[in-house]
Amino acid sequence: MTVQSIANTEAARSATGSIISASRAGTLMGRWVESRRRLLVILVLAFSDILLALVVCQVGLTLQDIFGNGQLSDSMSAAFVGIGDSVLSIVPNLVLWVGLRALLGLYPGYGLGPVEELRRQTYAVLAALMITLVSAFASQVGDSLSRILIFAWFLGLLLLAPTIRYFVKWAMMRAGLWCKPVMVLGAREAGARMLKVLQREWQLGYKPVGVFDNRVAPAEGSLEGIPYGGTLTDAAALAQEHGVDTVIFAMPHTRRAHLAQFVSLASNSFRHVVIIPNLDGIMNSAVVARDLGGTFGVEIKYNLLDRWAQRMKRVMDIVATVVGGVLILPLILTLSLLVLIESRGAIFYRDQRMGRDGKLFSCVKFRTMLPNSEALLERLLKENNEMKEEYLKYHKLRNDPRVTRVGRFLRKTSLDELPQLWNVLRGEMSLVGPRPYLPRESKDIGETQSEILRVTPGVTGPWQVAGRNHTSFVERVRMDAYYVRDWSVWLDLVLLARTVRCLLINQDAY
Repeated sequence: MTVQSIANTEAARSATGSIISASRAGTLMGRWVESRRRLLVILVLAFSDILLALVVCQVGLTLQDIFGNGQLSDSMSAAFVGIGDSVLSIVPNLVLWVGLRALLGLYPGYGLGPVEELRRQTYAVLAALMITLVSAFASQVGDSLSRILIFAWFLGLLLLAPTIRYFVKWAMMRAGLWCKPVMVLGAREAGARMLKVLQREWQLGYKPVGVFDNRVAPAEGSLEGIPYGGTLTDAAALAQEHGVDTVIFAMPHTRRAHLAQFVSLASNSFRHVVIIPNLDGIMNSAVVARDLGGTFGVEIKYNLLDRWAQRMKRVMDIVATVVGGVLILPLILTLSLLVLIESRGAIFYRDQRMGRDGKLFSCVKFRTMLPNSEALLERLLKENNEMKEEYLKYHKLRNDPRVTRVGRFLRKTSLDELPQLWNVLRGEMSLVGPRPYLPRESKDIGETQSEILRVTPGVTGPWQVAGRNHTSFVERVRMDAYYVRDWSVWLDLVLLARTVRCLLINQDAY
């Protein structure tokens, strides 16, 4: 089928147009309205960054007054252009930081996932710090710099900027501002899957407002709650009318010649054309486009093969475990006492798990079950077919009679996994990684087992924060395999942050 033969259904266009004009929160607006909303989003994000920088600076000044001499020298003022108690004192550094964030595409940052956004925000802070220090020493005022102020300001931005940006985007999303209208071309399985992703990953800011197909789509109806709009020709016409500049081609199995024609047509109406390639199970966030003498190539980086990245991950594990372990030691002692009081026996439970390269190790947890739990499980599965089906699908039981009262609390809050910090110190586990699988689950993992076992299993991981115990065993394996392909220090930081949020909000483990 060629572009010239694509049917142009006027009924579909009018139906979609009426749906678009009916709803204000999820519709295509005019170009003027869209540009105003985009400008408002940029202003809100920039204002939140400026406000954060001012607050962090004030905290730094307070720390300097406490630990320093309470006065800033003239040379320090030269380095920071008169930094002091006034707001104007940090203007040069503030402009530098915000400018770097703008150059890195963080205003507004539509389409950036959490990992890529965290990477860019970190680069902006570190680059601003380096430029500030180089400028200060080049001006021969480095010896007079307030190290407390510099450390507090840039450390505060490094730690707080990602969190503040998340909540600002969440507030704008709730207010209907954080949403860039996009069209999806592909009304079949790939299109439905892409619509689910865009609706679930709201941080991307992409709001699908219409789904189209290279053939005639139904004039009425919807896919994943998004109205059908006809063909690509209809999408191009509606985009020009309503100011939509982004289209996503979710047709991975389309012939190359046809796809080239579709993209050529779309380029006349859309500024941004996103193509979903037929590389499922191969692509990751570290992919880089390459121009090989006019031939398009895709370079896929596997960070887990980078020894320096692995060493950095190990250093992070040790530092975070030692610091965190000291802080939560009273909690661990209290939980140990509760386990001992309720049911006499061992406080900790050790079970053989598959570690890196399939090497078995003893995974330590708080004991949450009655003694002889394995024998009880075998008897339950023989006597109850429903429990057997549930266990075969999830490898867990929601209402497991073997679990004690304290054990249910520990599992609900995931505190039963705190002793695994010992496994992290021994190098048998990492803070973040794939699930530590049981040896008997080896056959169920399937062909991805060799891939998953290439890295150290983690205390937390993608399946814990994505669906926790509501995901099937097959889905857990798929998410673990994706983690291995996509592994980076940035991904670990994102998963750790999501784990904290999951523990505080979504306590649905069992």
